[in-house]
Amino acid sequence: MKLNKNLVAFTGGGTGGHIYPGLAVADEIKKIAEKNHKELSIIWLGCSKGMDKKIVETACGEGGKPSVERFYGIPSGKLRRYFSLKNFSDLFRIFAGFVSAFFILKKKRPCVLFSKGGFVSVPPCIAARLLGIPVYTHECDFTLGLANRINFKSAKKMFLSYEETKNRLSAADQERVIVSGNPVRPVFYTADAARGREFLGLGGEQDGISAVEAGNKPLLLVLGGSSGARQINNLVFDNLDWLCQHFTVVHQTGLLNNDQNREGELKEKYGASYRPYQFIYEQMPDVLAASDLVLSRAGANSIWEAAVLLKPMLLIPLCGSGTRGDQVDNARFFEENKSALVLIGQDATSENMKQELTKLLDLNTRKNLSEGLKKLIGSQKPAQKIAEIIYEETL
Repeated sequence: MKLNKNLVAFTGGGTGGHIYPGLAVADEIKKIAEKNHKELSIIWLGCSKGMDKKIVETACGEGGKPSVERFYGIPSGKLRRYFSLKNFSDLFRIFAGFVSAFFILKKKRPCVLFSKGGFVSVPPCIAARLLGIPVYTHECDFTLGLANRINFKSAKKMFLSYEETKNRLSAADQERVIVSGNPVRPVFYTADAARGREFLGLGGEQDGISAVEAGNKPLLLVLGGSSGARQINNLVFDNLDWLCQHFTVVHQTGLLNNDQNREGELKEKYGASYRPYQFIYEQMPDVLAASDLVLSRAGANSIWEAAVLLKPMLLIPLCGSGTRGDQVDNARFFEENKSALVLIGQDATSENMKQELTKLLDLNTRKNLSEGLKKLIGSQKPAQKIAEIIYEETL
């Protein structure tokens, strides 16, 4: 099958963490193509249900141009490591996803498929391999997820965020691995704190002086991923008196784990000190740039976006039977490299949270964590590195 050298396919989804980094790579590939005066279109194969379609179709790169020309929704079944009756019905959805992806890829004939993982990416990767389309995949977490363990069998190369992850693989597998870091959308590298403060209704910086240096309370940004995090939300709600006394709290409650009535009452009670939002997308880079510290889950996407902007973090990773422990691994890695403070499992109490946030009230503590992040992530943009390799090898 002759491949279309002017078309690149992407796949991944299920959560924003499997989409946003892929969009970052898509934007960088387009920039390289433009520099080489090459016309290039990008399509995306994602979950036919959920947030995938909306996120991909509304994403824009530099200049406000769409990152992806067309989104194709395919059936998707979840890959579970535990027994569930849904495993049987999802087998049919996975097969249906494979059939759908196979015929889409056969018709469109992209010259390469880049996968960002997630359960929806497995059928397209298998279909691409059978059609002779080169497959590249990326693992953002410290340990490989089940989807990427499967996708790696179809991949020409796999990109990893951490050198330590590569060292855990066999010698043969390491030959097909490149450590790139985790892709972050280009807009985070040009984020503007003044624009973020204007969006939040806090006013811009004056003469380069931050809110803290001007004598105001530091801005605490609370994140739980695009869906939200009930544990973090409850910790915030239970301690708002203390939090608002010491910080201006910007709280992304999430699209699922939110209570608009409660948030409205709290906003009225605490005024300018508490600013809840269901979800922040377009303005998130600027809001993050405006923040002085971040309270967050430890998903790879959130960590790396904050790291790019050198923001001190208190991480409360998702843990327990419902997760493979990837967030705990991510958090511990940043903690060991003196780049974040961490509370795990039963340690994530109100008292411990206040104790760790009190440490972050100290400007020198925040500066030390920022320096740790600077050393850890380096200077090269992961999305640019990945895009350059894919472009050179396939386009």
